Amino acid sequence: MALRSSVVKVQLQLADLERHYYQDHSLTLAQHPSETAQRLMVRLLAFALNASEHLEFSSNLSDEGEPELSEKNLHGEILLWVAFGQPDEKWLRKACQRAQRVRLYAYGGRAVPIWLANHAKELKRFEQLEIFELPEDQLKALTELYQRSMRLQCTINEGQVWFTDGTQSVELSLVQHRLS
Repeated sequence: MALRSSVVKVQLQLADLERHYYQDHSLTLAQHPSETAQRLMVRLLAFALNASEHLEFSSNLSDEGEPELSEKNLHGEILLWVAFGQPDEKWLRKACQRAQRVRLYAYGGRAVPIWLANHAKELKRFEQLEIFELPEDQLKALTELYQRSMRLQCTINEGQVWFTDGTQSVELSLVQHRLS
């Protein structure tokens, strides 16, 4: 018998001062049995950093042919494809062929610089690819906010991201990697 995904409910109050985007979002995230709380929180962070009226999570996490988080226009064209972790270069190539912009949120501690070094030559070709790394200590602090039902406030300003649940606060500063 297949294991079922868990449902995680998030009430996210977002204030992105850089993009002048202020919105409350009620999110229902499917957490696959193999997905860690850490990875789910990276997906939530990516949503906050890219939030828009048309940004949405995929309904099927196991479909490698589709983005887990994307923004599409009214014609169904992918404007933004968001990827996570340290994916295969072929998968990123496919994303770059299908989307106007691709953002990768890499995490995994000391493995990220090794992954980047091993794939830099191939990844330089993808002009629409942006790579952001979330430092391990900051991701650990963000993961401490994880619950099956969350009420979070997120503020983004001057390259800094703050999350709070009303009792704990976490400050994040992603590292953007330039491959040129």
